[in-house]
Amino acid sequence: MSASTWSIQPNDQERLVKAAFEAKEFAYARYSRFRVGAALLTTTGDVVKGANIENASYGGTICAERTALVKAVSEGTRSFTALAVVTDVASAISPCGMCRQVIREFCAPNMPILLVPADYEKRLAEGHVNGGIKETSIGELLPDSFGPEDLDLPRGQ
Repeated sequence: MSASTWSIQPNDQERLVKAAFEAKEFAYARYSRFRVGAALLTTTGDVVKGANIENASYGGTICAERTALVKAVSEGTRSFTALAVVTDVASAISPCGMCRQVIREFCAPNMPILLVPADYEKRLAEGHVNGGIKETSIGELLPDSFGPEDLDLPRGQ
């Protein structure tokens, strides 16, 4: 665990990781062939899944992390405990810049973000601690960030 994140229960972490893998199966990655799954744990214990959905115009593509956040927020949920992200790559892959900014909008700076390698299950079976998950936070991924509270700051003349 990163020193700057709060912790989540092991069973919640496992549920979240499993849900991210499940979400990845529904990715529509026709152009990049880069599937991503994300899962958000809400403060009520619910899990919201998202997958990347590509578009022929490329600009219309939405990443898995933003898909999960948009689904949750559009249904009235705006309080989260953790986020897990998984790809088909054997190393932990971090959210893109646009996703980082959207995560920053809705998640606490020290909320755990679990970057899960594609071979997570294999690593666990081989005895690797935590299956190779890299735990971070939006505070670490987007330091000195701009957020909604900055819009409330006084402005000079």
